[in-house]
Amino acid sequence: MLTSAELMRAGPVMAVLTLEAAADAVPVARALLAGGIRALEVTLRTPEALRAIEALSGVDGALAGAGTVLCVDDAARAAAAGARFLVSPGFRPALADAARRLALPWLPGVATASEIMAAREAGFDDLKFFPAETSGGAAAVAAFAGPFPMARFCPTGGITQANAPRYLALANVACVGGSWLAPRDLVARRDWAEIEARARAAAALARG
Repeated sequence: MLTSAELMRAGPVMAVLTLEAAADAVPVARALLAGGIRALEVTLRTPEALRAIEALSGVDGALAGAGTVLCVDDAARAAAAGARFLVSPGFRPALADAARRLALPWLPGVATASEIMAAREAGFDDLKFFPAETSGGAAAVAAFAGPFPMARFCPTGGITQANAPRYLALANVACVGGSWLAPRDLVARRDWAEIEARARAAAALARG
């Protein structure tokens, strides 16, 4: 079974995908994989998201999961579609229980010390820091290392190729989440070459 630590160490960047058409899922994944990005978070923000996860579950080498998991039903549907991990913008005890029942790694979202404490009390040390850029940025993540030395973060929200190195230089950052690798306009244009190029540049980013 995939663990949260293995997921966060799959590469310096986890691709965050919002797919309008499930038919685009496989070519997007192949472009990202060709560039060296394996972890693919499909946000549950479109009607096609679950079908996209189903398609990605058959792509060799891809670690496909569900993002924007807001409730227990979201988690169950994502698991049924073949998701290998779950990501949420916040923390809820009910989702923690659901992730354990489903035997799937879950990255709960946190933005404050109180939220980190709640997640850690529930047994979660691997966390999504969200929304990163508007919640204090890399400086905030660095400050959390003092009181929470066991916590590891995947900052997401406002992360770009330009600012990702500031986060990845931190010892308590395992990876970052990025939607810049395959944004909607590139997917709509089916510009797989540009997505692959962005993935290659992202995969080359160094971690602290």
